[in-house]
Amino acid sequence: MKGLILALQFLTRLPLPQVQADRQDFARAMRWFPVAGLAVAAAVAGPWWLLHSRGPWLAALAGLTGWIAITGALHLDGLGDVADGAGAAHGGRTRLSAVMADPHVGSFAVVVIVLQLMAKLVLLNALPVSKVAALIAVPVLARIAPIAWTLFLPPLHEGLGTAFRSGVGRLHLLFWSLVAIAAALLLDPALLALFIAIPLWGWWLQTRLGGISGDGHGAGIELLETAMLAALVLMP
Repeated sequence: MKGLILALQFLTRLPLPQVQADRQDFARAMRWFPVAGLAVAAAVAGPWWLLHSRGPWLAALAGLTGWIAITGALHLDGLGDVADGAGAAHGGRTRLSAVMADPHVGSFAVVVIVLQLMAKLVLLNALPVSKVAALIAVPVLARIAPIAWTLFLPPLHEGLGTAFRSGVGRLHLLFWSLVAIAAALLLDPALLALFIAIPLWGWWLQTRLGGISGDGHGAGIELLETAMLAALVLMP
């Protein structure tokens, strides 16, 4: 269970006991990322479902608040860093890395984060309450994606983008991909949007930034969650 605890500690703000772990233990934690997504799903879908009878906007706000609180806005921070880095990418890789490492928030980050929050709020409002099971699946399936990006994209720099590389393999990706397909078949085919969004984000990272980093993972998780929400709303 060490890998699961480490994954939960990394991806959520749940109060958990400290465990002794080395670099390889931390790397293997990525295998448990989708399971850790269940904690995120509970924080989102629980309030959303409970308050839906009081009004879809109230439910959407409760679900979005849970989403931000359980993750500590970790992935939003990555999304903002990627947005600022992409805005500076014309200055070369050195400039890009410097901007993404800068703790200050730029105008690109502000705009993209606001749009992301607005998108999730609107989509949660529009999502029928009958799709609560599919909503639970969204944070789980989105956390399969870092396994694929880690395996197939070059690291942008030394850091979280490389820390997990030795802990996952193609069998882990195959297993979780089959889980995703089963979830889509059982719950809602719209969840198959995952398999379009994962390579699209990977392609964008490769062509625009040159590789994967911790920020790229976080930003990708955010965007994949929104993409699947949009598919759930737009597909009958």
